[in-house]
Amino acid sequence: MKISHRGLRPTLFLAAWIAFGATASIDPNVYLGEIKFLASQEMRGRATGSPELEKAADFIAGKFREFGLQPVVGTSYLQAFPVTTSGKLGPANRFSFAAPDRAMSVPLAADFMPFSFSASAHVTGGVVFAGYGITAPEYHYDDYEGVDVKGRIVLLLRHEPQENDDHSVFAGRSLTKHAQFAAKATNAKMHGAAAVILINDIAAHPGDPDDLQKFGNVEGPSESGIPFLQVKEQLIDPWFKDAGKSLQEIEAGIDKDLKPESFAFPSTLRVDATVDIQRVVKTVHNVAAYLPGQTSEYVVIGAHYDHLGLGEQYSMAPDQAGTIHPGADDNASGTAGVIELARWFSKEPKQKRGILFLSFAGEEMGLLGSEWYVEHPEKPLANAVAMINLDMIGRVRNAKVYIGGVETGTGMRAMLDGITPKYQMNLDYSDTSGYGSSDHTSFTTKQVPVLFFFSGLHSDYHKPSDTWDKIDAPGAVKVLQVVADAAASLRDAPSRPQFVRVAPSHGEGAGPLSSSSGSGYGPYFGSIPDFGEGTNGVKFADVREGSPASKAGFKAGDVMVEFDGKPIQNLYDFTYALQAKKPGDEVLVKVQRNGATVEAKVLLTKRQ
Repeated sequence: MKISHRGLRPTLFLAAWIAFGATASIDPNVYLGEIKFLASQEMRGRATGSPELEKAADFIAGKFREFGLQPVVGTSYLQAFPVTTSGKLGPANRFSFAAPDRAMSVPLAADFMPFSFSASAHVTGGVVFAGYGITAPEYHYDDYEGVDVKGRIVLLLRHEPQENDDHSVFAGRSLTKHAQFAAKATNAKMHGAAAVILINDIAAHPGDPDDLQKFGNVEGPSESGIPFLQVKEQLIDPWFKDAGKSLQEIEAGIDKDLKPESFAFPSTLRVDATVDIQRVVKTVHNVAAYLPGQTSEYVVIGAHYDHLGLGEQYSMAPDQAGTIHPGADDNASGTAGVIELARWFSKEPKQKRGILFLSFAGEEMGLLGSEWYVEHPEKPLANAVAMINLDMIGRVRNAKVYIGGVETGTGMRAMLDGITPKYQMNLDYSDTSGYGSSDHTSFTTKQVPVLFFFSGLHSDYHKPSDTWDKIDAPGAVKVLQVVADAAASLRDAPSRPQFVRVAPSHGEGAGPLSSSSGSGYGPYFGSIPDFGEGTNGVKFADVREGSPASKAGFKAGDVMVEFDGKPIQNLYDFTYALQAKKPGDEVLVKVQRNGATVEAKVLLTKRQ
């Protein structure tokens, strides 16, 4: 797509760059000192909802106050919003069963444990064994084939078949998406199950203890829509013996020929269970400060300041969950960058446009802070000429920096081409669309042009090893100098960039860690999910231009409630249902729009 450059003349940008760049100076030692504080052991990983995150917010607000920047509204730099941070076990959790010659009430924690994303409900009834709970047409495997689980409690094995076979059609020791707990919950729900009981696949792990998953340590939706709990295998094994079967032989049989061995237990086996999960809602804060200009227009410079706390379900080092994940690069590096840019710009006389400095909470939980801000802006978004997002800028390697979103605003590519030669950096503009798994996406969905600065992933991402001593402060400061020049150009240009909807040039990811639901494993759909809370279904923050969803007539604000006949309650449901399809499939999709149900057929396509 050829982008028009009218309204943003490169020569004027170059002039602004020369005037600004000649005197710009950011101290790498001061910058690194702020990262040291934000990523210190004292800050305990800055988890959203934690006291340490609030301490970080006060630190950032204190810097804005020190620089003489204005609160955007009233006298506070803090914008409050609610977040469901976790679940906790309520008092009513119970699990018991009755068989012909025995009955047992199972103690919580010692022998059974609900998952934190379980629905709260009381269930009672018969049990159906459904193997690993996997439906995988790509492997010609379906544990639910030949059994009816509607309204029944399903018993599932952990992991997946042939886990110890490197030549498995599954992924062997690596495991596939089908082994994920949330995938098992969604598949059971889509088959009409009333609840899920999970047990360890002991036969595949001889010698391993029959331990339960720790509550809160498993990734999943905030609420899966189905009761989901784990029980120790040793308590369940007698059920198979009562049915004249051997669990060990069943596991071995499935591994041998990949033929499901699902069955209904005798009606004399009855389970009675109550799951009681109480959602923990806390008030957290974005931090905002404003440097006024001569007009009401402004440039946004932002970064998220939250991280993972002790890792828990989001850690990329699950064996170290429970230890501090300091988040030096992700995203103390971007946060310190916003602080230092605020320090620099605060020293300048009033210019044509203002600059709004934003630090977001809740990014690691799904862009929650930035989504809240664009839905509750403290300054009119119509006056935002562009948003510059800094996320993980502290580990520049081989002078390479990724700059996303360059085609979302007319003239922005030309602007950068006029600025960047001075810095002798290897710039990657390949992600032009303005969508991605960081806070700029929230502004793209509101048709604000964006630039996303990112120095790349590394082996310490989402691990306790993301520490301040690995930050390349001089390299990051060079990135900040590019950002400063770009922000000054946008601030001073005679005309503002016009927003451009960019068709996707690369496959977009699907799932809760991505902003573009619609691919990854499965075919392309083209919606951008809104991660905000309180929606039963998947709300579209935006729909990609020219995508299958767009061609079917779906719009931003629609809430998907059904996909190909399957109920959709959350993004995990949608991702799972989509991944079961292939390019060329036509599916019926139902959404809620302004209180009415709208349905249309969508022709899924291949990712380009």
